[in-house]
Amino acid sequence: MKSINIIKIGGNVIDDAKAMKKFMNDFSKVKGHNILVHGGGKLATQLSNQLGIETKMVDGRRITDAETLKTTVMVYAGWINKTITVQLNSKNVKAIGLSGADVNLIPAIKRKSAKMDYGYVGDIVTQKINTSFIAELFKQNITPVIAPITSDHKGQLYNTNADTIASSLAIALSKIYHVKVIYCFEKNGVLNQDKVIQKLNLSTYENLKQNGIIINGMIPK
Repeated sequence: MKSINIIKIGGNVIDDAKAMKKFMNDFSKVKGHNILVHGGGKLATQLSNQLGIETKMVDGRRITDAETLKTTVMVYAGWINKTITVQLNSKNVKAIGLSGADVNLIPAIKRKSAKMDYGYVGDIVTQKINTSFIAELFKQNITPVIAPITSDHKGQLYNTNADTIASSLAIALSKIYHVKVIYCFEKNGVLNQDKVIQKLNLSTYENLKQNGIIINGMIPK
């Protein structure tokens, strides 16, 4: 079974030009087959503010109404995705910019919650991820750069958490590859009073979440 890497880059790294330059250099040196999943950074929020669209976040997740969806698609699947792709191409990485909506790559359904209407936020249907398409890309030594936009079978676009996309891809692709997932963000890891938690199981996670140690964007991670 061949090995692949799924590398997820956080929005705060994307927003930091110096960190982003270092990441691109490091990523271009990673051998083997790789998938790069990226978040959105602050640009979508900035664009929404410029257009007079209110931004709402709950537990590190964006509430995505119809107008917010437009800005997230523009920024995530457009500017950020293509900027990363061309930068990798300039470093001799044969990269292709995609979103989860392309070739039904990452099918999703609208999130259902009794407590909160997240709007156009998609939950991934992991068993329907188009793993055969990714396998074909790997055969041609192409590196997919995936933006966190998904869609359903009716043609509805969704904003989907990039951390969830990375983990769902890992689950789906683990049937045909040995998968290693790497999260690249501005922290050293999941922290408890500035100390990295080396191992984290479900019960420990729930306890840390209830005590306000794991909060906001760290929750989906």
